[in-house]
Amino acid sequence: MRYAAIDIGSNAVRLLIADILEKKEEVVYTKNTLLRVPLRLGDDAFIDKRISIGKFQDMVKTMRAFRNLMDVYKVTDYMACATSAMRDSDNGAEVVKACQEEGIDIQIVDGGIEAKIIYNSYLSNTIDKTKVYLYIDVGGGSTEITLFANGELVDSQSFNLGTIRILDNQDQPETWDKMRRWVKEKTRGYKNIYGIGTGGNINKLSRIANEKGDKPMTYAKLKAIFDHLNSFSLKDRIHELGLRSDRADVIIPASEIFLTIMKVGHLKNIVAPRVGLVDGIIQTLIDKNFKNNR
Repeated sequence: MRYAAIDIGSNAVRLLIADILEKKEEVVYTKNTLLRVPLRLGDDAFIDKRISIGKFQDMVKTMRAFRNLMDVYKVTDYMACATSAMRDSDNGAEVVKACQEEGIDIQIVDGGIEAKIIYNSYLSNTIDKTKVYLYIDVGGGSTEITLFANGELVDSQSFNLGTIRILDNQDQPETWDKMRRWVKEKTRGYKNIYGIGTGGNINKLSRIANEKGDKPMTYAKLKAIFDHLNSFSLKDRIHELGLRSDRADVIIPASEIFLTIMKVGHLKNIVAPRVGLVDGIIQTLIDKNFKNNR
C-alpha cells in the first residue's frame, strides 16, 4: 500500500510517496520517493498577490507529472496542501481548479492547520513530557511557532515571516516585533526550553553543524554557522560551499528567524528531526485510514 503527500510551499513543491506497513499494533511508513521542484510561487504571491501566468503553467505541469507518478506507483490515497503563497494569491482558487482538472485536489490550509499537520505525528511519539519545547517551522512565506509543556500544547501562532518574503523585502518590522513579543510572553516563566526546528533550511544547517547524526545546536553554534555563511557572497555560497542555488539565498533569512526566536526565547538548543509537512500529511492519511477503523 502506498500513500502520497504533496506540499505546495512558497519556495518549492514536494511530492513524497511512502510505503505503508502494518506491524502488529502500529502502522508505519518508509519513504519510497521524494521529489522537490523549486517553483518559488512566493516571488509572485508576496509582491503581486497573484501567481503569474508562467508559474501558473509550471504549477499545472508539475501537478500533472505528480499525478502520473502517483498512478505509476499505484498510490491508493493522497493529500495535497498549499500554504502561504497560495493563501496570499488572489488567483489561488483558479490555480486549484486548473490542478483539479489534472487529477490533483488541493487544499489551501491556514498557518494553524499547517503547523498541526507538521508537528502532530512527530511530537506525539518523541517528546519528553517533562520538558518544555518550542516548535519552530520556517517556510518561504510564514513561520509557525508552537509551545509545548508537560506533553501538552500550550499555544501556537503563525507569522507572515518567511525566507522568500524576506528576500523580496515583503516582511514588515511590526511582524518581527509581534513575533518577538509572542515568543517572549509565551516562554516567560519556563526554564530550560528546547527548540525543535523543521524546514529545509534548518535541516541543511543541522547537516553543516553535524557531519554524523543530528545533534542539538546551541545558539552560539548556529550563530557561528550563520556568520560563516553570511561572509560569503551568494555566488560563492553556491560555487565554494556547494549549496544549491535555491538554498544558498534562503538559508540566510531562515537563520535570522531561528536565531531571533532562540535569543528571545532563551532556548538552550535546537534540534532538526528532518521532518516536514509531507511527513505530517502521510501520518494524517494513516490516522484517517487506520485509526478510525480500529
